Amino acid sequence: MKQLFILLAVALSLAVPAQTKKAAKKSGSYPPVIEGTKVETYRKVGETELKVWIFDSRQKMTDKPLPAIVFFFGGGWTSGSPTQFEGQSRHLAARGMVAIVADYRVKSRQDAKPADCVSDAKACVRWVRANAGRLGIDPSRIAAGGGSAGGHLAAAVATLPGLDTATDDKNVSCVPDALVLFNPGTVMAPFPGLDLKGFGAGLDKARFGCEPVEISPLHHVKKGAPPTIIFHGKADTTVPYTTVEKFAEVMKSVGSRCELVGFEGQPHGFFNKTKYDETLAATDAFLTSLGYIAPKTR
Repeated sequence: MKQLFILLAVALSLAVPAQTKKAAKKSGSYPPVIEGTKVETYRKVGETELKVWIFDSRQKMTDKPLPAIVFFFGGGWTSGSPTQFEGQSRHLAARGMVAIVADYRVKSRQDAKPADCVSDAKACVRWVRANAGRLGIDPSRIAAGGGSAGGHLAAAVATLPGLDTATDDKNVSCVPDALVLFNPGTVMAPFPGLDLKGFGAGLDKARFGCEPVEISPLHHVKKGAPPTIIFHGKADTTVPYTTVEKFAEVMKSVGSRCELVGFEGQPHGFFNKTKYDETLAATDAFLTSLGYIAPKTR
């Protein structure tokens, strides 16, 4: 099972677009330096300061708050970089949103378990909502997105009832208003009618830091789940396509909008390589349909 997470981390590292890899290399340090962003700390755990990089194309604050999206990077909860969604964030900021890429604790840097990753992701969305007024963000239009393990975190923030800490302000909701998921892990425990293989299969409480069902988004989908779009390769052997098919099915069964966009022949982490432009255009169209950004004009 350790090999599974190593393979997942490698897959996600290969999924970073060229311009993002160049930016990360240029920074020469961790956390990365992402040009043109505002950096803030959303949570401190021990000596670790967890930061967000904020993309905002406005020259000055306006009276009208903007919708926002928070992206979580992939890497098997083991590694990865906030720069993974730099390209998407720059595009959406130019289109009139506030885009944010977030850091969170991972195994290789802080010896974190997946439950810790979820806790950080929840704290991040709460921080964005709590600081919405200061950041010029509409607190009722905050989307979350991510790839693979980061997609799992976005889905987890939207669905999981637990994995908070005693210091989290439960009066501020961590539930996003929309989800944009790229080959996400959505199933971490056995589920009726699903032959669970690949990502999450066979992992136990010791590895997750909690019971498997506690960290499995599929098991906690309920009425009111946010509108969602999922991009997934049909040849993905790391996170099998059947898992997101089941997630989309359950989302629709509770009355939530869930668009599953499958790509024939595409493996894990394809979205920042062979289908970057296509998935970005579809993300743009999805957010336009929600009224988060204005329709493009010819």
